Amino acid sequence: MADWWAVSGGITAPKGYRAAGIAAGLKPSGSNDLTIVVSDVDAIAAGVFTTSQVRAACVDYCRQRLAAKPSARAILVNAGQANAGTGEKGWEDAQESASLVAQALGVESDQVLVASTGVIGQRIRMDAMRTGIPEVVKQASAENGEIAAQSILTTDLVPKAIALETRLHDRPVRIGGMSKGSGMIHPNMATMLAFVTCDAAVSSHLWQDMLARAADKSFNQITVDGDTSTNDSLFALSNGQSRTPAIMEPGSDADRLEAMLTEVCIHLAKAIARDGEGATCLIEVQVTGAADDQAARRIARTVAGSSLVKSAVFGRDPNWGRIAAAAGRAGVSFDMAQLDIDLGSFALMRQGQPLEFDRQAASQYLKQAAEGAYLSGEDTVLITISVGSGGGSGTAWGCDLSYDYVRINADYTT
Repeated sequence: MADWWAVSGGITAPKGYRAAGIAAGLKPSGSNDLTIVVSDVDAIAAGVFTTSQVRAACVDYCRQRLAAKPSARAILVNAGQANAGTGEKGWEDAQESASLVAQALGVESDQVLVASTGVIGQRIRMDAMRTGIPEVVKQASAENGEIAAQSILTTDLVPKAIALETRLHDRPVRIGGMSKGSGMIHPNMATMLAFVTCDAAVSSHLWQDMLARAADKSFNQITVDGDTSTNDSLFALSNGQSRTPAIMEPGSDADRLEAMLTEVCIHLAKAIARDGEGATCLIEVQVTGAADDQAARRIARTVAGSSLVKSAVFGRDPNWGRIAAAAGRAGVSFDMAQLDIDLGSFALMRQGQPLEFDRQAASQYLKQAAEGAYLSGEDTVLITISVGSGGGSGTAWGCDLSYDYVRINADYTT
């Protein structure tokens, strides 16, 4: 049994955090599009960002800020314009956005992180930001975690949030999180944004290391469409307001905190994959028997990201050959004579040999997943693969590829 449990509140569940989301006029739809998360005190800050060579101004801005000073008081998120590929003017917009938040909060501008999501090539509508930032700061409260999770969305169908609690030294410690993402999702961070808050006291180097490892097991293990974005950012704040002893070095307290952080990130990552543009079900690929965890994760990512596997799942076709082919091209060496593949409870291959199975029943399994209750876990297609007797294991998550994905993205800007 896990050493933590779910609590309400999302991003504002940990002590000392406030949030808000408003309609500032950035989106033509008029829906909420400006979000802020505020720590009442200076918080240790960590970040993981897109590996793309084409990056949004906010990514480079925050990389520089965190490299110089790994702490923050606030995170500002705008939805509607990605501010990517916008040159020097885009950089100036990111700087001004941070300065406006700092003025409203009465802090230094280097204590503000910024994130953007929306259409690439469009600058932020700074007229809306100049009027909206003072208002969103004014509305920030501990009760607005749900509104904040809703306000960061673009093509997402549902908000994605979670909060967990554990006890360290007989005091409660909480981690909350929220994320957005539905398309342009692929390993190496992928358009996704995620934000995590924590009320433990932890050293900056430990917090950054924890976040990087958590990202490798979660956000870097999801794929929707094979496209990595220009804006992907994962931020984590930890402000020490739980009043538990500071975690300065590796040990049992650090291990427990990292495990809970990883669980939060996995939950948010799976919610993104589940909400993939046009998706009807979540695909979970579990790989065992590899030489190490890295190899197993690579195989799992390749299978979860295969357009042929994704299309077969959407067509309710239990075509195990596509699974085997994807595993084989992952760039990981294994003996095909040791390959086992299962689809749910259906054994499809053992020791490299195909097995007879009830194709109609297996197709019905895929159909039932598509008809499962959304976000309940009943909508998951489970693919399990064993490639040998090694100790490496890994899991990746994706979704099926439907006609609606093409429809959504064919006219994204028109």
